[in-house]
Amino acid sequence: MTKYYMLPITTMYWKPGEKYLNSIINAVEKRVADGDFVVISEKALSTALGKIVDESCVSPGFGAKLICRIWMQIVWGYFLGVLCHFGQRLLRRLREFPLETGNRHKQVAIQQAGLLQALMWGSEGSIDGSNLPYSYVSLPLNNSYELAEEIHQQIWRKLKKKVYVIIVDTDKTYSFKNFHFTPRPKPMKGIHSFGGVSVYIIGRAFKLKRMSTPLAVAGNKLHHAEALKIANMADRARGPGSGATVWDMASRFNVAVAEVSWDMLSKIRHKPIVIVRKK
Repeated sequence: MTKYYMLPITTMYWKPGEKYLNSIINAVEKRVADGDFVVISEKALSTALGKIVDESCVSPGFGAKLICRIWMQIVWGYFLGVLCHFGQRLLRRLREFPLETGNRHKQVAIQQAGLLQALMWGSEGSIDGSNLPYSYVSLPLNNSYELAEEIHQQIWRKLKKKVYVIIVDTDKTYSFKNFHFTPRPKPMKGIHSFGGVSVYIIGRAFKLKRMSTPLAVAGNKLHHAEALKIANMADRARGPGSGATVWDMASRFNVAVAEVSWDMLSKIRHKPIVIVRKK
C-alpha cells in the first residue's frame, strides 16, 4: 500500500489581483522534488483571479426568498438535515438561517448555478463565502485544466522540477464501489457530476465514502481514484483556514458574518498549497 508524506505550505492570504504564480514558485522552491504532487486550493485561485461576487449588491427575487424561508429553515432544518446526519449545531444554524443575507446568497446561487444547486444548504455549485470577507463569495473555476497546466509549466521553467499539479475543491465526491460522483460542477475526468442537491442527499443519507474533489491534473496522467485520495489527504493537511463555514469564520473573529474584513483574514495562517510526496 502506497504511503504519502504531506507538507502544507503557509503563504500570505491571496487577495484579488495576487500574483499567484510567483507566490507558488516562491513557496515551493526549496521544498519540491521531482515526482511530487503540488496540490492547490481552487478557492485561493478563484480569489486571486477576482472570481468573486459582492452579494450586498444583489437584489433577491421571490424564488430566493421562498428557498430561504421554507426550504432552508424548515426542510433542511428539520427534515433533510436530520436525514443527512447533520450535527445539532448545524441543524440549529439552519433553523435560524438569516433571511436578509441568505436571500441575496440564494439569488446569486440561482443565477450562477441553477435551481438544483441553489437548493443545497451551502456551497451551491461550489459558490462559497468561507475565507472571504464582508459579503463576498467565490465562484468556481471554468478553466481549471488550463490553470493547472500553466502552474505546471511555470514550475518546470523556473525550478526544473517535474511535478504533478492538482487543483482541488473541498466539496465532496461520493463513492459507491468504483463509481465516483459529486454534486459540484466540472470535476476531473472520471468523476461524474450530476443531480445537484439530490446527489448530495443520497451521498450523505447513505453515509457513502466521501473525499475532496480533484478538478484538474497537469504534468502526467493520473487515475482519478489516486487523485481523489491525494486531494483528500491534502485537504485534511491544509485545514479549514479561518473556518469551515461562514458561521465558523464569523465566530472565530467574534463578529457578524458580513463584518469579517480583509485585514482579519490576512492575520490567519493560510495554506493554499500542499506538497504530497510518496514515501
